Amino acid sequence: MMNMDTLVRIHTQRKVKRNSMKEDSRQLEFMEIDLSEEPITAAVPVPDRSTIVRADFDIRLPGGILSSEKRFVEEGRQLVEVEGEQAPSVPFMSYWPTYGVMNKPQRKWYMYWRTEVRQGRFPDTDLSYLFVHIYELINGIGWQEPQEGYDQLKQLWINYRERLPQLDVYMQEWIIDYDLVHELNMSLSEMVELSSGYLTPEILDKELHRLLSSNISDISLKLLQRYYDYDITLSKFYRDGGKEILEQYIPRVMALVDSYLMRTRKVGILDQFELNHERTIERTLFRKAVYDDSIYGKSVRITYVPIGEHADFVQLVTRVFRCTENKCRELLGFRGRLRGKTLEPELANVIERYLDKAFAVEQMPVVEQPIVRIDAEKLASLQQESEYVRRALMIEENRTSEDEDANNASSQAPITIQNSTDDTKRAEESDQPEVGFEGALKTDGVHESGISEPLSLQWEANFSADLDEEWLQFSEMLSSQHVQAIHALLGVNPDTDLMRVSEQYGTMPALLLDEMNDMAMETIGDLLIDGDRIVSDYINVFEHVKR
Repeated sequence: MMNMDTLVRIHTQRKVKRNSMKEDSRQLEFMEIDLSEEPITAAVPVPDRSTIVRADFDIRLPGGILSSEKRFVEEGRQLVEVEGEQAPSVPFMSYWPTYGVMNKPQRKWYMYWRTEVRQGRFPDTDLSYLFVHIYELINGIGWQEPQEGYDQLKQLWINYRERLPQLDVYMQEWIIDYDLVHELNMSLSEMVELSSGYLTPEILDKELHRLLSSNISDISLKLLQRYYDYDITLSKFYRDGGKEILEQYIPRVMALVDSYLMRTRKVGILDQFELNHERTIERTLFRKAVYDDSIYGKSVRITYVPIGEHADFVQLVTRVFRCTENKCRELLGFRGRLRGKTLEPELANVIERYLDKAFAVEQMPVVEQPIVRIDAEKLASLQQESEYVRRALMIEENRTSEDEDANNASSQAPITIQNSTDDTKRAEESDQPEVGFEGALKTDGVHESGISEPLSLQWEANFSADLDEEWLQFSEMLSSQHVQAIHALLGVNPDTDLMRVSEQYGTMPALLLDEMNDMAMETIGDLLIDGDRIVSDYINVFEHVKR
């Protein structure tokens, strides 16, 4: 227990402490209301940026308060013709890069660097310098025609994207905004390739709809990647070299599928899924850029068909891709197959047959084209004979000679004609080929005048009227060598005759047949040749070909 002395000491200490706290409180109260002296605080001086810029570039801006974007445009227009002298490269990093945030060495380097870029040279520099130049171009500074500005933007992107990968994130949107503003109708597929496919859905949908409507064989794998229901890049086959194979064959297979649907259902992919319900949105222009929206506006309208939201279309293209990859795996000896829902057997069979043929052609050895050597002496002799025959057969329209000369001419004319006729016969006999298919081969498409014209596939009159449109399209695509190849396949000795055709055109029989198969895929939606013969399903059609 504590004694009395201890209690007295504790009480005394507490009293002193309370008195001290009261004194401190009064002191704090006094200090809070004492404003006789300003508190000393750390200060960071902010330079007058407008003064810095005027001093270096002598820029005179109009009166009134300008936004940072408008101020940038006004300064840019005054500096557009400035050419910089060679200067040392100076680092420059800014979240909001403009002329005003550059110091003097940075501005000197920028002007020199911009001069180099305008002359087609692209020295290393920091990303912020690029942004300043890009801001100039999107605000209409530094070009006379919109196409010129687009070309400059594209060249900046292409030449710096590997050195500055962050550029992709911005340029893939800004350059499309530029195109929409100026209605350049540039190839969005090119932007898809440059942007690694990471464009907004409405832009991808718009481009895919255009290609499905007109040039389906131009659809790239990179564009279609967004529409598959799984990430195809995770496939081991894709990573281990299959990417290049799939990029090569997927566009062709898509064209094949479209042709197949046209042949079997009378509608292509676009109409099969009724991809025609449009949607219109407002797209904000030049996000995150120093852009004066009083020049071209804040946004632009885009009308597109939201193809990516169509589940049936997504299922089709995914299954087509899976079927194509599995067949490529098989042909390349790659173990394992992708699982999942498959295509209808007939369509899958068409795709697999096409890939079988295509891979067979790829593995064939390349044969050098025969070198054509011209005998100059023989050529001169033939030209002289040809000129003699031509003159002998000419008809004189203007007779200016007297009657006696006319009589002499009339008496000599039969002899001249006879001589010319003999010469003509000799010339024809010297070039007359053997009778039969070979003779037809060498004379097909050659008129009496000796001028060669391309052959076309001719059908019997009573049959051509009922011929389906895809067969007419197929006929129009054939060139002379393909027509002659068909004649050879319909002949008595198809192998021999086909070899003669290929030799005449400096190619190989297999290449001719594969070219015809490619054209058949695009039109009738199926292979025409199998085993170096016209497939039995279509032989009845070619029985009506004129030969």
